[in-house]
Amino acid sequence: MFKKFNPKEDISNQNVLRSSVQRGIRTAIMTQYPVLAADDGLLMEAIWPKKGDGELVKWSVFICGVTAPESLTGDLSSRDHISIYALQGEPLFFQQKNGLFFPTLRLLHKYPQLLPRTQVDRGAIRFLLSGANMMCPGFTSVGGRLPPAEEAIPAGAPVAIYCEGKEEPAGIGLTKLSTEDIKKVNKDVGVEVVTYLGDDLWKNNTL
Repeated sequence: MFKKFNPKEDISNQNVLRSSVQRGIRTAIMTQYPVLAADDGLLMEAIWPKKGDGELVKWSVFICGVTAPESLTGDLSSRDHISIYALQGEPLFFQQKNGLFFPTLRLLHKYPQLLPRTQVDRGAIRFLLSGANMMCPGFTSVGGRLPPAEEAIPAGAPVAIYCEGKEEPAGIGLTKLSTEDIKKVNKDVGVEVVTYLGDDLWKNNTL
């Protein structure tokens, strides 16, 4: 998604959010990520304070990428609108059209509990770092890792993508199949990558 993102050229608008709009967005993010709402929103307050001056950064781009259920993201085959939510210029979350909210990879490094963990084997690392979607065998091989059945992740869910032998997540993706189906099918794309280590969102840590 952010393989080619130049803030100086691609940002169409950047404004401080009105308090009522900011409140609604914070609430929507906490609804999607209950861990942020726990303990009266303690973690969300640390990331994005109620009285913080949140910013909306708009980017319009043609993408044929993330294919979460249409009820969540709409038709993704035409021109897409990316909303990046920032605080003091630091990107925190982003959203494609009116779809799911994703934390930035830098934010995930600070708060790894935001997303469930998946892991690809060493052979998949170079593909991940080039922005390629992750194939099922990368998760099911000896070096890959998926949660057990009792903690299965459904299709259409944001996940952290770790790499064999590395401590920090190297990407964030959206499951195309449930993790149990990834194990069973074991071919084709299992997770669609939305941001990864070294992409242009990572490089532009302030907007």
